[in-house]
Amino acid sequence: MKESMRILTSETPEHEGEEVELCGWVHARRDHGKIIFIDLRDRSGLVQVVFSQDIARATELRLEYVLKVKGAVKKRPAAMVNDKLPTGRHEIEAKTLEVLSVSEALPLPVDTDGYEVNEETRLKYRYLDLRRERMQRNMRVRHAATQFIRNYLSDKGFWEIETPILTKTTPEGARDFLVPSRLQPGKFYALPQSPQQYKQLLMVAGVEKYFQIARCFRDEDPRADRAYGEFTQLDVEMSFVNQEDILELAADLFTKLATVVFPEKKITRTPWPRLSHKEAVSKYGSDKPDLRKNKKDPDELAFAWIVDFPLFTEQTTTDFFHGSGSAKFAPSHHMFTAPHPDDIALLDSDPTKVRGLQHDMVLNGFEVGGGSIRIHQPEVQEKIFDLIGFSAAQKKQFEHMLKAFTYGVPPHGGIAPGLDRFLYAALGEKSIREVMTFPASSGGKTAVMDAPSEADKKQLGELGLKTIA
Repeated sequence: MKESMRILTSETPEHEGEEVELCGWVHARRDHGKIIFIDLRDRSGLVQVVFSQDIARATELRLEYVLKVKGAVKKRPAAMVNDKLPTGRHEIEAKTLEVLSVSEALPLPVDTDGYEVNEETRLKYRYLDLRRERMQRNMRVRHAATQFIRNYLSDKGFWEIETPILTKTTPEGARDFLVPSRLQPGKFYALPQSPQQYKQLLMVAGVEKYFQIARCFRDEDPRADRAYGEFTQLDVEMSFVNQEDILELAADLFTKLATVVFPEKKITRTPWPRLSHKEAVSKYGSDKPDLRKNKKDPDELAFAWIVDFPLFTEQTTTDFFHGSGSAKFAPSHHMFTAPHPDDIALLDSDPTKVRGLQHDMVLNGFEVGGGSIRIHQPEVQEKIFDLIGFSAAQKKQFEHMLKAFTYGVPPHGGIAPGLDRFLYAALGEKSIREVMTFPASSGGKTAVMDAPSEADKKQLGELGLKTIA
């Protein structure tokens, strides 16, 4: 017999007749008198291990103990085959056992799908919740999707570039998370709502093809399809392109990604349907319609594009975005979206009729990504700022962008699919938090770390801050 080597449980059938070493958790235990059966779990699955009582510590084993086992891979007796397990035709006849770590009784089960467990408990003990097979699958799928995206875009000549997390607060539609500066008292960084301005500056820099698996931060209320605080998006920007170029690239990427990562699922229609915003709302009553043929079928992926959005919506109330009570216009997408070239004249006469070169990616009734062709002319950007009611002080917050655009900026555009939201829709999960490793709760609390928490007086003093509440 060959010298033992550590393998994953899923590799057991490949080593029939050999002595191997496995490490993992006790997933289940069955005591049959002189024989003890253990289902040993690692990140790849389960395998049955058979212990005789004379193996030291075998009778002590309990659920979630961490073990190192050495033994021979043997075929199970025909009557003992478990066809529900990929390893169900084999078992390990244990020769030695080492208990690497013991476990107290868990505060929640990890051998179910977890939906029956209170979410607050699941998030508090997330490191345990992530042990369950469904959550392991979600992490595995997320890894596969991210790697596919990186390889696909790299092969297309894109550069992966990181942009700053500590950046500048600017009025972009959602509330910023502010970070006080110790070295510049009284001033604040903001965590980025998206890398929008940086990726446009990269186009000015001549990068031409950029992408990033970007962490984004927004202080907005959570929903089933929106996480509180932070999320991840695929950020893509290209120079010298039109809207059609962006739609073709993104559709090809996500069609191929879905085919590889979700081989069991079927895409309803290719090429993806393309609807104007007006048509979608008129026909389906939504700008993110669910176009599945059978809406109860979790293995159907219905992608679609929604285009020709209005550039503006009317805004007549005071809010943190405008700082003005006068009747102005709010951008439907964001303030850097280019108006449709056929509608430029309407900016002066009737802004509500101007279409934007915006595009939304829809999947199974969820908006999973959005993008646009950007404004690259400083004078058009200034006009948009005026129409949305920006004061001189608010415009000054974007002085870096307007200045950069005076040095020769290429036409450019992009798209930013939400990685969390895409996986949430594609997997048919009940909440976006099911595809995130350590999400905040609906109340904005990262329970596993008990965050946010109070800062001590010394920390506040170094920042020149005092708390009021």
